[in-house]
Amino acid sequence: MRILGIDPGSVATGYGLVDRDGSRLVHVAHGTLRPPRAAALAHRLGVLHDEVRRVIDAHAPDAAVVERVFVAASAGSALVLGQARGAVLAALGAAGIPVHELAPREIKKSVVGTGAASKVQVQAMVGRLLALDARPQSDAADALAAAIAHAQAGDLARLGVVGGRRRRASRATSESQWRARRAP
Repeated sequence: MRILGIDPGSVATGYGLVDRDGSRLVHVAHGTLRPPRAAALAHRLGVLHDEVRRVIDAHAPDAAVVERVFVAASAGSALVLGQARGAVLAALGAAGIPVHELAPREIKKSVVGTGAASKVQVQAMVGRLLALDARPQSDAADALAAAIAHAQAGDLARLGVVGGRRRRASRATSESQWRARRAP
C-alpha cells in the first residue's frame, strides 16, 4: 500500500510517500511544495492544488493522511492554514483518494514516542525509520511522519489496539452488564 502524507501550510506544504510492504516501510519520495509567496492567496491555493495533483499523478498513492489543523497563534493564520488544507483536500478528493486525518500530537507520539517531540526529533526518527541518507526538511519530515503513523495505525487496528491500549471486550461487556444491573 502506498501512503501519501501531507503537512499543509500556506507558505510551504510538505509531502512524503511511503510504501508499506508487509511490516516494512519503504521510502518512495518526499519534498516541499512552495507556491509563489508574493502571489495573491487565490493564486497560491490554485498552485498548491495543482502541485498536489502532480504528486498524486506521479506516484499513485492508495491512501492519504493529512495533518489536522492545530490552534494557530492568530485567527488569520488559522484561516489561511485552513484554506491551504482545503486546497489539498480538494486535490485528494478529486483524485478519489481516501483521506485520513491525524493530529500533530498523534503523529509525533506514533513516530517518536512522545506527542511533545521537537521538529528535530521528528526529522531524526523519520530518517532512521526510512533509512534516509540525509534528514528531510521539516515540512517533508512531518509529512513522512504522518504517512508512517498511518501505516502503524493499520497495524494497531489489526491487533485490536486503540489509543495505545489493547481493547478488552470482557471489560466493556462487564461494564455494560454492571450498568444494566444498576439501572432503576
